[in-house]
Amino acid sequence: MRRNRSAKIVATLGPASSAPEMIRALFEAGVDVFRLNFSHGSHSDHQARIESIRAVEKELGRPIGVMADLQGPKLRLGTFAAGRVRLVAGNRFRLDLDPAPGDESRAPLPHPEIFAAIRPGTNLLVDDGKVRLEVERCGPDHAETKVVIGGFVSDRKGVNVPNAVLPISALTPKDRDDLAFALGIGVDWIALSFVQRPDDVAEGRKLVGGRAGILVKLEKPLAIERLDEIIELSDAVMVARGDLGVEMAPEDVPPTQKRVIQACRMAGKPVVVATQMLESMINSATPTRAEASDVATAIYDGADAVMLSAETAAGSYPVEAVDIMSRIIARVQADPLYFKTIEALHLEHQHTAPDAISAAARQVAETVGAAAIVNYTTSGATALRAARERPTVPILVLTSKIETARRLALLWGAHCVHARDVTNFSEMVQRAAAIAQREGFAEKGQRIVITAGVPFGTPGATNILRIAWIDG
Repeated sequence: MRRNRSAKIVATLGPASSAPEMIRALFEAGVDVFRLNFSHGSHSDHQARIESIRAVEKELGRPIGVMADLQGPKLRLGTFAAGRVRLVAGNRFRLDLDPAPGDESRAPLPHPEIFAAIRPGTNLLVDDGKVRLEVERCGPDHAETKVVIGGFVSDRKGVNVPNAVLPISALTPKDRDDLAFALGIGVDWIALSFVQRPDDVAEGRKLVGGRAGILVKLEKPLAIERLDEIIELSDAVMVARGDLGVEMAPEDVPPTQKRVIQACRMAGKPVVVATQMLESMINSATPTRAEASDVATAIYDGADAVMLSAETAAGSYPVEAVDIMSRIIARVQADPLYFKTIEALHLEHQHTAPDAISAAARQVAETVGAAAIVNYTTSGATALRAARERPTVPILVLTSKIETARRLALLWGAHCVHARDVTNFSEMVQRAAAIAQREGFAEKGQRIVITAGVPFGTPGATNILRIAWIDG
C-alpha cells in the first residue's frame, strides 16, 4: 500500500461514505486520514465508522489516522414569525435577547457574549456573510444596526463577528462530551474549532492530556494575528478556508494560506489545507480546472495534506474525488519545479543533535542516491524533523507505538510501519533493510540512510546516522 506521493489526503466520512466497503475503497483510492465530523451524526455513527477503519487497517496492515473534528460554538439568530424575512440595505435592524420571533425590524440573538464584545462600527455577518450589518448603538442586551448588504434571512442562520474576541470558550459542553467520547474510541487527532487565541489551544491540550494530537483549525482572522503562538502550542494546523473566508476579504485568503503553510513548515508542524477543494465533485464525476489548480497550488506551497469535506461525506462520487486528488498531488510532485519551489524556503535549524542528524540525513541520502531515509522513532519527533526537510527521497518511519504510526499518517512523506523496538546496531540495520525491501522502497544493491537514537527506544534521542546497503 505504498503511495506514489508525499502529501497526504484527509477525507470526511458521512452518509455517502460510511459503509465498510466504501471506507476500504476510499483508503485504497488514497485516503491517509479519515475525518469524523462531530457537527453531524451520532456517537454510535462515529463508533461504527472507526470500527470499520480499524478493520481495514488490520486487514491491509497499514496504519490509518482518524481525526475527530469538534463542532465548536455556533452563534445563530433565533426564529422569525414568518420563517424568513428580507432585509433591505440602508434600513435599521435590531438584535436583542428577547426570544419573541423576529420580523423585518428585529430578531432574537440569544448570545449575550456577542453583545459583550461588539462596539459601534462592528460588522455582523449573517448566513456566511450574505447579509452584513453594522452596529450603530449597542448595550449588554441589544444592538441597533444598519443593513449594509441586504438579503433574505431565516430561522437560526449563523452569525459571525469578525475582529472581535468573544468571551467564550472554544469548547462547548457538547464539545467536551464529544471529546471524551472521541478519545475513548481511540481517535488520533482532535481538531479544535473556533480558536480565537492561544489560551483556547492550551485549554484543549489540557483536556486531551496527550491522548491524541491537537490540530488547530484556523477559521478566524484574530487567530492569524497570533499565528506563531498558536502554531507553537499545536501539533498541527488546518487552513479552514470556508470559515476564514467569511470573516476575511476573498483576496486576503490566498496570501493567508501561503503565510500559514510557510509558518508551519518553519516550525516543523503538519499543515492541512481544507474547504471547497473539489466542491463541484459533490455532483460531478470530474473537477473543474480551477479546482485542480487549487489543489496543485496547496501542494506547490508545501502543504502536508489536503482535505475533502462534502465531496466524500455527502457527494455522489467520493472515490473518484479521492482518486483525482491523489493524481493531482502525484503529478505536482513529479514536476521538477516542485522541489525547487519547496527548497526556496530557508529553514533555520536548532543547534541540537536531532536537528543536525535530520538535516544531514537529507543531504547524505540525496548525495549518495539512497533509495529511502529510514527513521526509527517513538514519539514521532524524528519523523517530524525529517519531513520538515522535504527530502526528494521517501521517508520510511518505523515505530513501536501504533498510536505514533497512526498520528504520523497526516505527515508529509511519512510511510509508517508499526514494528517492535531494536536493541542493537546490527538489528537496527537488518530490520531497516528488510522493511525497506518488503514495503517496496529499496532493492538489493541499493543504499538506505538510517537515523535512530541511542539508547534505542528513547524519545527525542536521535543521534545516529548510518548508511546501509541492501544485501538480501
